[in-house]
Amino acid sequence: MVNEESTPLKAKPRVAILFGGRSSEHAVSCVTAAGVMGAIDTNKYDVIPIGIAKSGQWVLASGDTSQWSLSSTALPEVATSGKTVTLAEIGGSHQLIVTEPNAVPQVLGSVDVVFPLLHGPWGEDGTIQGLLELSDTRYVGAGVLASAVGMDKHFMKVVFESAGLKVGPYIAVTDRDWVTDAEAVRKRVDKLGFPVFVKPARAGSSMGISKVDSLEDLDAAVEEARRHDLKLVIEAGIVGREIECAVLQGRGTDAPRTSMPGEIAVAAGEHQFYDFAAKYVEDGAAALSCPADMPDEAIARVRELAAVAFDAVGAEGLSRVDFFYTPAGELIINEINTMPGFTPKSMYPQMWAASGLAYGELIDELIHLALTRKTGLR
Repeated sequence: MVNEESTPLKAKPRVAILFGGRSSEHAVSCVTAAGVMGAIDTNKYDVIPIGIAKSGQWVLASGDTSQWSLSSTALPEVATSGKTVTLAEIGGSHQLIVTEPNAVPQVLGSVDVVFPLLHGPWGEDGTIQGLLELSDTRYVGAGVLASAVGMDKHFMKVVFESAGLKVGPYIAVTDRDWVTDAEAVRKRVDKLGFPVFVKPARAGSSMGISKVDSLEDLDAAVEEARRHDLKLVIEAGIVGREIECAVLQGRGTDAPRTSMPGEIAVAAGEHQFYDFAAKYVEDGAAALSCPADMPDEAIARVRELAAVAFDAVGAEGLSRVDFFYTPAGELIINEINTMPGFTPKSMYPQMWAASGLAYGELIDELIHLALTRKTGLR
């Protein structure tokens, strides 16, 4: 029996912040949630933090943002609980319900929109989006297909090529490819030339990525990537500057909005590329220049191609699109991230801040877009 009397009166839109999850990017998701919870306008929204433990259990999480901080010695983690949170329809509205053995379920109240701040598989890949679509619950960000395509670096490149965007040389390696004929994979990689970057096909935050300078080091890099995903993408190294552009869905039928492009500069030293530690752990390991020091026509072209990539995968809400800008002035698309890092120091909000849209305003706009977007086919 559900205790209906525990349902609070609805005074303002209720936003469920969903974070944690089962992927290797669990800690990054927690840090992202801390950033959003620290900046969201609680005078305008009723915020309910919902953590997903690594086991997959949904729990009512603490709103204390200090609990979800990231350091070099400790990674935040959502703990399991004797109480489980579920999302159910009661009386025509979507309700959060807390259940525990031998107790009457507690109704926390209706949910107007879910902000799924989940990175990696079982969150950013269309799975949680499918669940929310099935429950007819509005949510921030890309839908099922766009999330799935944006998560898989192989199919992402296929879609980009079909949209006329230039991608760098690469090969996709499945589990069967490596297990049944690793030597054939080595030969394909050798044809790409070195260095190459070995990447899990469906992971983010630079998890499991290795730069490989010779064939002798390939197997170890492949096995490291396979710890995160049995499907891999191996890309030829590209000489060029790393340029990023933040994209925000337009209102109504308006075209996507793009920020000024930014450039990542990784401090010299142990970081050969923009890896996990440079992104999230070590202060000063990476810096963003926005706008990037590029000719005006190149800036305009980056923004144009970022919008093309956003539309190519059918993205909604937000995305960050990454390019290589070669010495010859060519723009080669690297990837799209449909749920980019979203802490105040992350590149996506920093680019929008440099373009005139502050962090809190950006959060508000994303919630507005979600509240005005229907679920289902659209």
